[in-house]
Amino acid sequence: MALFLVRFLVSRERLSKIYQALYRAYGPPPKPEGSPLEVLIRTVLSQNTNDRNRDLAYEALRRNFPDWESVLSAPLGELERCLHPAGLSRQRSKRIREILRKARKDFGEGELEGLCLLPRDRALEWLLNLPGVGLKTAYCVLAFGCGQDLFPVDTHILRITKRLGLLPERAGSEEAHRILGPMVPEGKGRDLHLLLIRYGREICRARNPRCDRCLFPEECLYRQKNGNQRTV
Repeated sequence: MALFLVRFLVSRERLSKIYQALYRAYGPPPKPEGSPLEVLIRTVLSQNTNDRNRDLAYEALRRNFPDWESVLSAPLGELERCLHPAGLSRQRSKRIREILRKARKDFGEGELEGLCLLPRDRALEWLLNLPGVGLKTAYCVLAFGCGQDLFPVDTHILRITKRLGLLPERAGSEEAHRILGPMVPEGKGRDLHLLLIRYGREICRARNPRCDRCLFPEECLYRQKNGNQRTV
C-alpha cells in the first residue's frame, strides 16, 4: 500500500507539471459552450470522425430543425441527410432520436438541465444507459454541459499518457478514467483535457509524431524507444 501511494503521488506530481507545461505553451484553452443536451448530441456526432465533419453535421441538424421536438417528428431520411457529413448517418440518426426520447421522458422538454442537478454517480448512470454513450461522452457532458470538474479521456489523451508512462500500455478507456481522474490537479480537469487534445493533434500525433517539438522528451517512452522522429 505504501509503494502504491508513493507511485500515485509521483504520477500526480508529474501530471501537474505536464499541465503547467501545456498551459505555458498554449495558454488557457477556449471551452466549448452549450447546454447538456447540445454537448451530448455534438459528442455523439464526434465519435469516429473529425471536428470539421462533426460541426457540419451538427450545424445542418440545427439549421434544418428549429427544436429537438422537430427532430423527433421528422422523417428519418431527412435526419440522415443532415448527419451525412459525420458518417454512419443511419446509426447516428436512430441513436439521437432514442436519446431525445429518453431525455424528454425522464427530464421533460428543455435542454437536459435537470441532469446537472443529479448526484454525479446517478447522472453518469443515466448517461451510460443511453445508446452509443461511453465514459468519455458521459464525462464530456458533465464537464462541459454541467460545468463539473471531470477529466474525459479520448484517444489523444490515451495515447499521450501511455507514451508518458502514466498508464499501462494495454489500458482501455474505463481503466484510464479510473487511474487518471484522481491524479488531475483540482479544478483543472476540463483545461487539461483540452490542452492534451491540442498537443495530441499538433505534436504527439498517432502517426509521425513531431518528437523534435516534444515538451516532455525526458519522460516520453515512445521517444526513448524509437529515437528522435523526423518532423513531417
